[in-house]
Amino acid sequence: MINVAVLGYGTIGAGVVQVLQTNVESIAKNAGQPIVVKRILDLREFPGDPNEKLVVHDYNIIKEDEDIQIVVECMGGLNPAYTFVKTALEQGRSVATSNKELVAKYGAELIATARANACNFLFEASVGGGIPLIRPLTSCLTADVIQEITGILNGTTNYMLTKMGEEGRAFEDVLKEAQERGYAELHPEADVEGYDACRKIAILTSLISGYQVNFEDIHTEGITHITAEDFRYAKAMNSGIKLLAKSWKKDGNNYAMVAPMLVGHDHPLYAVRDVFNAIFVHGNMVDDIMFYGKGAGKLPTASAVVSDVVESAKALGVNHRIFWSPEKLSLQSLAKCEGRYFVRMDKEVSPEDIEESFGPVDYISVDGIDETAFVTGIMTEGSYRRAAASLGHVIQMIRVYSKS
Repeated sequence: MINVAVLGYGTIGAGVVQVLQTNVESIAKNAGQPIVVKRILDLREFPGDPNEKLVVHDYNIIKEDEDIQIVVECMGGLNPAYTFVKTALEQGRSVATSNKELVAKYGAELIATARANACNFLFEASVGGGIPLIRPLTSCLTADVIQEITGILNGTTNYMLTKMGEEGRAFEDVLKEAQERGYAELHPEADVEGYDACRKIAILTSLISGYQVNFEDIHTEGITHITAEDFRYAKAMNSGIKLLAKSWKKDGNNYAMVAPMLVGHDHPLYAVRDVFNAIFVHGNMVDDIMFYGKGAGKLPTASAVVSDVVESAKALGVNHRIFWSPEKLSLQSLAKCEGRYFVRMDKEVSPEDIEESFGPVDYISVDGIDETAFVTGIMTEGSYRRAAASLGHVIQMIRVYSKS
């Protein structure tokens, strides 16, 4: 029998306990022996909860309990989660976590600590929730050089953009609905400003490169400036607008960014709706593959965490190597990346001035919108910025997604 301590009895922690206690037989079969929740750490009391007698309020009780072999961290945030996880790994206890903030900040260090103590630091649920992604990247696709990962990594923003695109509604309206339905927090900045997706693509870039990628170095834009008019143009171009987190390698340079992008109807990411997530991966041998599913939610995320618990149980005393060096990966300036740009400008800017600055463009018109809109040819981000600054009058710019 393997004893587990769960840190945090909120939504995800309660889900982990539920999965472990509901699927007892199948989990035991896959792990080779039963897995039992022995302790739950939380500051709160849970009167009437079937697991209330398992709840403790002091981490030292778990630290000193020699029967506990695996720790599950579902507290979120950096502190005290980092301290508790580091302590558990130093004791030779494997840790499974859903905490993307912790993994993005301390992933390399905690993986090294696990290796030094013959245990494992696993984080399948930190990116994509219930979608199996981390283990395929670190186990199944290791024969490939991954050249691009592009994902819809935040269900809240994808739900909002779906509503805006299909129903013609304004950002503020769909945000309110997302909050009422529990998809968005009262303070939704982490989602709508792209910070959540940024941490996730930082983790994925670190994994495929093998080096530390600081999320602060990734150019990040949210969806707060996207309007119903943008979707009318997108429809005219047979496209949708998605908040994409993209990491790619070209000509020996590494790039990463998070931003709204126009996605053509012929790309599989176009059809990803509502709270679903999807991650498109291009390898030099496997070519194109995509992972799709619910990227958040109590039980989907808990299922991914428990899968890490099972993997840890099957490898007690053995470290499964994940290469993630603390050495920092240098990201190329976005000014040097190439792409096409959808631009909306005031009507007073003449086509002659536009083409003098941007070169040949494809004009887009929508009934009832009195402005000039166009899609540029392929140009660097730096060239776009200089052209836009020289003309002024830019109402909106959205990048056009293309496979790198």
